[in-house]
Amino acid sequence: MTTSPVSPVPQATPEELLPSTRRALLHRIAVAQSEGRAPSLVAAVARDGALVWTGSRTSVDGHGPDENVQYRIGSITKTFTAVLVLRLRDEGLLDLADPLEKHLPGTGAGEVTVAELLAHTGGLAAETPGEWWERSSAELRPTLAEILGEQPFRHPVGRRHHYSNPGYTLLGSLVEKLRGAPWAEVLRREVLEPLGLTRTSADPQAPHAGGWAVHPYADVLLPEPSQDLGLMAPAGQLWSTTRDLAVFAAFLVAGDERVLGADSLREMRAPAAPTLPGDWGASYGLGVQVARRDGRTLVGHSGSLPGFVAGLWFCEEEGLAAVALANCTSGVPAASVAADLLAIVADAEPRIPEPWRPLPDVDSSVLELAGPWYWGTQVVALRLADGDGVTLGPVAGGGRSSRFRTNGDGTWTGLDGYYAGEVLRAVRRPDGSVSHLDLGSFMFTREPYDTDAPVPGGVDPEGWRGLPR
Repeated sequence: MTTSPVSPVPQATPEELLPSTRRALLHRIAVAQSEGRAPSLVAAVARDGALVWTGSRTSVDGHGPDENVQYRIGSITKTFTAVLVLRLRDEGLLDLADPLEKHLPGTGAGEVTVAELLAHTGGLAAETPGEWWERSSAELRPTLAEILGEQPFRHPVGRRHHYSNPGYTLLGSLVEKLRGAPWAEVLRREVLEPLGLTRTSADPQAPHAGGWAVHPYADVLLPEPSQDLGLMAPAGQLWSTTRDLAVFAAFLVAGDERVLGADSLREMRAPAAPTLPGDWGASYGLGVQVARRDGRTLVGHSGSLPGFVAGLWFCEEEGLAAVALANCTSGVPAASVAADLLAIVADAEPRIPEPWRPLPDVDSSVLELAGPWYWGTQVVALRLADGDGVTLGPVAGGGRSSRFRTNGDGTWTGLDGYYAGEVLRAVRRPDGSVSHLDLGSFMFTREPYDTDAPVPGGVDPEGWRGLPR
């Protein structure tokens, strides 16, 4: 393994992190490499899209990998495949509710929808029948029939989350069918090149790490085979670097109209599967894992193939992303290491918020809606947001809260929370004054059970009263 020149992409300098933070990051990966007995481990942390720290540990003196050395990233590949599928949806070539049979007939799994495949809720088997697919020739599985087998389902469709590698093979084949080109070519043309991911590829490009197995009870190594995965490539084929994955993480937060817009990426990040058992409160979106850890929401993916483990997480609220890659079959919990690196920076050097600034302009008809509203006796507040949006949520404490984007016609559509997809509108009286807010049939009034509003069921004409003593 050799090092390569520093990436030409603009980066923040390591000095932007405090020396104590940098040492804590180095200590974490040193422990991971030592205890995990990895031949090498490389890691990076990015803040607001720029690398602020990179580090590595290696068992070979003088050959430490840098942020441009490729490692195999396993199932992080699935996130790239999901981006391609969302692009097809945004172009109107498919709907996420479409059954697979509509676009890719004859698979034997055609009743599964595109969304269910993305979220691993289609009930398909976790692995292919026959030999261990990650370590055997793709020639054993030349068609989808060999990948799915005679009984592709393990659970009722849509009933539970069951991780499925063959499911992402189906998605890759769907991309190929609708684009009329190989999955790797479509990915390069539509995602890798526009985002500048020059060191991400379906096949290894020097400099790259070799994959190793470490004996569980002896400090000796065994080289792992590096198989081309064939039709299974959309589930785990890619090689990449910490630098490229940090750039990809920034894209997954902010979007890039040349590839996929922010709204579609927000949809990808929303949990689409039940919460999974475990300590992290994990769920799955559309091609990404979603977890709660240390009070933060982390989005990303883990990955493994014989000889390699990988972890990528980003936290939108903190503006941070972290990547950890190692060339060992097991031993290093790469996803946990990446989460720890992110937490080290977030805890030691919290994000400095942007200065408060007033809105550049405001519509008076919207401004008059700001303030407290009542759903029955529950008080909520409508607040104006930048970009003609609004938020509706509790004045204090917990409760339902959602952000809304303007529809340009005096109504707003919910973006998240309980009211995601619901339409908010102000109902006005003949004289133009606001009677109430209507939100998914819920009525919000300026006073609790306002007698001047058409409250469903009416309001007792005697009004509010006390109880006689």
